[in-house]
Amino acid sequence: MSFITVSTPAAPEPVGAYSQGRRIGPFLQVCGQIATDAATGAVLRADIAEQTRRALKQVEAVLAADGAGWQDVLMVRVHLTHDDDFEAMDAAYRDVLAEPFPARTTVTVGLAPGALIEVDALAVRP
Repeated sequence: MSFITVSTPAAPEPVGAYSQGRRIGPFLQVCGQIATDAATGAVLRADIAEQTRRALKQVEAVLAADGAGWQDVLMVRVHLTHDDDFEAMDAAYRDVLAEPFPARTTVTVGLAPGALIEVDALAVRP
């Protein structure tokens, strides 16, 4: 099997040595997305709920670039800078994704300055 690189102008350009998404066979891995301002590429200055919605929108754009959607997502990983943001993140997450929800891991980590959240996803395409 060969790898296919997935990219879209609807998500931020990579700032390092990585792809927005990579697929092998039916598996599509979307890279971690932090909430960015589409016009400037800078981290979105917003609360955790708005950053969550933006990061999920960017993940969704990469999924769509390969013909996938949230219904195809097996696993989501959420990285938060503050444990206290979990409830607000979870509420915003529920606003975007519908049940049945994908499996999810949420951890607290250090992120880029100003970033409150980073989200990546693993999808299985039909």
